[in-house]
Amino acid sequence: MKALTVDDSPTIRHIVAKTLKPLGFEVFQAGDGLEALKVIEEHGKMDLIVLDWNMPNMDGYEFLVEVRKREDLADMKIMVLTTENQRHFIIKAIMAGANEYLMKPFSSDMLIEKVKLLFDINN
Repeated sequence: MKALTVDDSPTIRHIVAKTLKPLGFEVFQAGDGLEALKVIEEHGKMDLIVLDWNMPNMDGYEFLVEVRKREDLADMKIMVLTTENQRHFIIKAIMAGANEYLMKPFSSDMLIEKVKLLFDINN
């Protein structure tokens, strides 16, 4: 399976990648939504995208809207991972097509549990 972590923080991208690899994901990284679209063009559709909300060039919301309007990418699982903890951000993300929402700071265990829920993994 392929995953893409999209965050303007290299540290967060590293933590997410380090957490997902033992679950069997080949992990790609991007610093913003525009870069993420280029990664998808180069490497094909991802099974999972872990997406920050606040980024330069193309933010998480803009990326989410762009991906969800494309039929060839519409079924990718997208988890928003952000510091935005206000209810209206969560609703906006879910309404735009996010499958999950996880707030920073987060633990690797929390991320793993959300991924297991998304992919119906029972161990």
